Amino acid sequence: MSAFRPPLETPPELHAHAMADLRFIRRTMEQAGSFTAVPGWGAVAMGVSALVAAGVAARQVTPEGWLATWLAEAGIALVIAATTMGRKASRAGLSLFSGPGRRFVLSFAPPLAAGAALTPVLFASGHAGVLPGAWLLLYGTGVVTGGAFSVRIVPVMGLAFMALGAIALFLPAPWHDAAMAVGFGVLHMVFGLLIARRHGG
Repeated sequence: MSAFRPPLETPPELHAHAMADLRFIRRTMEQAGSFTAVPGWGAVAMGVSALVAAGVAARQVTPEGWLATWLAEAGIALVIAATTMGRKASRAGLSLFSGPGRRFVLSFAPPLAAGAALTPVLFASGHAGVLPGAWLLLYGTGVVTGGAFSVRIVPVMGLAFMALGAIALFLPAPWHDAAMAVGFGVLHMVFGLLIARRHGG
């Protein structure tokens, strides 16, 4: 009977099959999983910088100075977000450019790009008063769409931004910086603290 048994696989072949199976399982889990590297403490830092920016912007005497203040704040927030997200992803062994990280970034970016494109057009056409509401609304949209691939609290944060943005569209000019402070400042800090406590920083 032993003469008719199929030859057993050698240990190296078994090892190769096992490693291939593990790579397949890991790829499948990465593609199906949630992106958990949204930085809670980074959001808190972004909130603090936004509160400072709101105070500076409110003291500007020209529309150009006001716009420059908020554009500078957008740049600072982008650096904070990219740095802290990269660090948190690295600690968790995640990638920003594959699996759910890639889907998060690709879903988050288009609304921000739309806001960047609309900003000079609205400002040049004399509709600067629409910008705070539009920024909050489009940022919230990006957080919701990107948050579809992240933990549940992230799209909830996006919906809060969207609601505030919709309200800000109808606020008189003196309230615009306050709306920005509540949104980019307070909401970032509140949700950032929740994310940091519940999802590892």
